[in-house]
Amino acid sequence: MRYISDLKIGDHVSGIFLCKSKSSAVTKTGKPYDSMVLQDKTGAIDGKIWDVGSAGISDFDALDYVDIVADVVDFNGPQLNVKRVRVCSEGEYDPKDYLPVSSRDIDEMYKELLGFIEGVSNRYLNALLKEFFVKDVEFIKQFRFSSAAKSVHHCFVGGLLEHTVSVAGLCKQYAKKYDFLKGDLLITAALLHDVGKVREFSAFPENDYTDEGNLLGHIVMGAEMIGEKAKEIDGFPKSLENELKHCILAHHGKLEFGSPKKPALAEAVALNYADDLDAKMESFKEILFSTSDTGWLGFNRLFESNLRATKAEE
Repeated sequence: MRYISDLKIGDHVSGIFLCKSKSSAVTKTGKPYDSMVLQDKTGAIDGKIWDVGSAGISDFDALDYVDIVADVVDFNGPQLNVKRVRVCSEGEYDPKDYLPVSSRDIDEMYKELLGFIEGVSNRYLNALLKEFFVKDVEFIKQFRFSSAAKSVHHCFVGGLLEHTVSVAGLCKQYAKKYDFLKGDLLITAALLHDVGKVREFSAFPENDYTDEGNLLGHIVMGAEMIGEKAKEIDGFPKSLENELKHCILAHHGKLEFGSPKKPALAEAVALNYADDLDAKMESFKEILFSTSDTGWLGFNRLFESNLRATKAEE
C-alpha cells in the first residue's frame, strides 16, 4: 500500500485509509461539501468531497475504513480532492497499517514489565502487580493496546506500555542512586501510575476521552483500581495501600497539573520526575522526527521555548 507520508502534490491516489473524522459544510455560494481527515500509521491528511451527490460517493462515517480515489492538490500544503468513496468490509484491511504503533515490539516490552514485577520482593506489592498484569486478561489486553495520551506524548498503540516501562526503568535508576528510597514501593507505583488510562481513553482508532475519563480522570480512577485489587489480597496492609495510592495521586506533581495531592513521600517525588522526564523526552523526540529541519523549530507551548535540533558533531 501507499502511505500518506509518501504522497506528493500532483499524485493520483487509489487505496484504503481510516477516516479519522468527517464533517459537512457549505461554501460561500451555498454548495454543500464534506471535509474529512484520513489517516494511516504514517500520518494524516485533510480531504474534501466537493461533489457530495456523486454516484461514486457512498455513505460513510468517521472511524470507517474507506477505499478512495483522489488527487493530491495544494491547499496550504497537500490535501486530497476525493472523487470516489467506498466503505470497506472487515478483512480488506489490516488495522496495524492505519494506526500509529510503537516502534518497540509490544511483546518484548511486556516481558520487560513482567521482569520488573519479578524484582519486587514485597509479597503484597508483588501480588498486587500480578493481579493487574498476570491475572486480569481483559485489563492486560487493554493495557497493551492503549495510548498514553490523546496527544502530546506516546499517543500510539503500545504507548501506555512503552511509557510505563520507561518510567519504571528511570525509577529503578533513582532507587540505585538514592538508597533511602523504598525500591519496591517506587517500582510498583511506576508500573501502576497510569493504569487508569485504560478507562480514561477509548480504544483505537477513536482514542478519545470517555465520559468516565472526562469526569474523573486517570489519576483518580487509577487509585480506585488499586483499591479494588488490594481488597482481593488477604491482609494487604492499609498503610502500604495508602502510600502507594499517594504516589499515584501525586504523580503529576502540582495541583494545577491535575494532581489531587502534591508529593509528600520521597517515592512520590521520584515518580513525578520520572513521569515528567519520560513524557517530555518523548514529546521532544516526536517533534524532531516530525520534521527534516535541522535548525530552529519554533516556539513550543509545552516547553515554553523556541526549540532547536542539536547540530551534528563536526
